[in-house]
Amino acid sequence: MPPSPSSAATPASIVDALKAVGGLPPKARASFAGGRCVRGTYAPSDQAKEITKSRSFTKPSRVLARFSADVGNPNAVGAERRLLRGFSFRLGSDGERSEILTQSAPVHFARTLDQMLAFLQARMPGADGKPDMAQVEAFSAANPETLRQASYLAAHPLPASRACTIYWGVHAFPATNAMGETRFIKFKLAPVGEEGRPTEDVATAKSTDLLQDDLESRIAARDVRFSVMALLDRPGDPVMDVTIRWPDEDGREAVRLGTIVITGTEPNEACDGLVFNPAHLAEGIGHPPDEMFAARRAAYAISQKLRR
Repeated sequence: MPPSPSSAATPASIVDALKAVGGLPPKARASFAGGRCVRGTYAPSDQAKEITKSRSFTKPSRVLARFSADVGNPNAVGAERRLLRGFSFRLGSDGERSEILTQSAPVHFARTLDQMLAFLQARMPGADGKPDMAQVEAFSAANPETLRQASYLAAHPLPASRACTIYWGVHAFPATNAMGETRFIKFKLAPVGEEGRPTEDVATAKSTDLLQDDLESRIAARDVRFSVMALLDRPGDPVMDVTIRWPDEDGREAVRLGTIVITGTEPNEACDGLVFNPAHLAEGIGHPPDEMFAARRAAYAISQKLRR
């Protein structure tokens, strides 16, 4: 049973609510359930050490990653063409690993855990298998910031390939370099060499199977590459609210930390045993201070335990 509207929000109740809204089985991932596990390499840039001393970003390493689609995404009610995409990756070696979660929108759909639970409860399917749209609209009117992610996806149609998608980290991470200087950064993954390649009409991108077939064919034909960028903070940037973008985020200064090269696919079981827990960060990249990051750390661990 989904939690009642009066339930206090906890990471466990969020996991239950995500699965209830998405119609997902008990052992499925609570979010970004449809995915493809891949492998590759990471090569740092000369500038990486100016931003962070984290050896996961300043040293070459192997990469295990997962492209995904949020097939249970509550923002996708009536909007199949705008399913949120995800890209999770692990850099570094034992004891110096960082696991970063990015998605195809630069903001999250809730500011707090309580707001996220209420957002999901408003979208619980009724006896007909559909949410009560009057209830959804009433919640949205009272919580307009919860529409920002869906609005971004509607205004920025996705390319028909995961390899051509820009992925964003919605959290502000404190990054410390070898000089002991700390500033906030946001992660952005930009596809390399794909800008001029033709894609199918975006309407075909709603099929997870088509996205997966396209990705596998591109990897088989040649490497798929992404620049790992760090967007640099400015005084006054909001770091506690993941529903808000930094001012001029698309045009502000960014540093290329390195390049991820996807060289092959892996059996999905290689990623299914992992959670890509955002709590795993090598020294030099700290935990973001916002409430949703703390909740996400716990929720991912709970979801992994339920899948076993």
